[in-house]
Amino acid sequence: MTVTASGVRKTEPVRAAPARRPVGSRIVEKLGGGLVRVVLIVVGLFWLVPTIGLLVSSLRSPQDMSASGWWTVFTEPSQLTVDSYRKLLENSDITSSLVNTVLITVPATLLVVVIGALAGYAFAWMEFPGRDWWFLGVVSLLVVPVQVALIPIAELFGKIGLFGSILGVILFHTGFGLPFAVFLLRNFFAEIPRELLEAARLDGAGELRLFARVVMPLGGPAIASLGIFQFLWVWNDMLVALVFTKSGTQPVTVALQTQVRQFGNNIDVLAPGAFLSMVIPLAVFFAFQRQFVTGVMAGAVK
Repeated sequence: MTVTASGVRKTEPVRAAPARRPVGSRIVEKLGGGLVRVVLIVVGLFWLVPTIGLLVSSLRSPQDMSASGWWTVFTEPSQLTVDSYRKLLENSDITSSLVNTVLITVPATLLVVVIGALAGYAFAWMEFPGRDWWFLGVVSLLVVPVQVALIPIAELFGKIGLFGSILGVILFHTGFGLPFAVFLLRNFFAEIPRELLEAARLDGAGELRLFARVVMPLGGPAIASLGIFQFLWVWNDMLVALVFTKSGTQPVTVALQTQVRQFGNNIDVLAPGAFLSMVIPLAVFFAFQRQFVTGVMAGAVK
């Protein structure tokens, strides 16, 4: 309190003490610079060690692999060779299994994306009796484990002549991929502004044209994500392929497992085969990731 020249007493405002920041916030602020980045880089490098080891092992001869570890290649680069990949391409079982994997993965991914997008649009914007109940039934299928359906569907495929064929594996992956696809795309399509769809209908667009010209471009991010997830799941699957395929229709995952069982020491075939089976889905992932980012940027512009 102070007294002015006129004798009037003036009360000064009481200043609140500065709030004490939480200890965790202060630690994060201090460590949010270069130290955290260095730690993340080190963790990422440790995470990549098995992949780097597989790549280096696929470029070494069986004699070198039996004599020393893969890390010795950094002091003796002369160990690197592509003979293992040449032998891999000469192995008819592995090459045919790679073709089978493509024949299984591509149709199973396309079917799930196309059917899931059509069903998601129908559940989001089309009126029909029992729509919400049907959608709940589809969502409830998400909790059904794949293992539960293996024996019943195997018996069904055996009766209709699809057991052991590529078509049977495609249908199985499509059936189990659709519930998640419908759930994901329906929720994404439901966020599209109704005014945009109504404007397209006023311009004379039918449902199919509306779906192809408006909904599909706006749904690019969700469709790209779904395609990536489905492709990786089908490509890396071994359980379903192990049950539903036979010697002539096996994908690469089962073929590599068979090679281990039959020839336990042929690491010169297993290492490049495993690395090749890993590189292809990674390449597809990065290719679709570019489209995914483009779709996100396009959908963000209004």
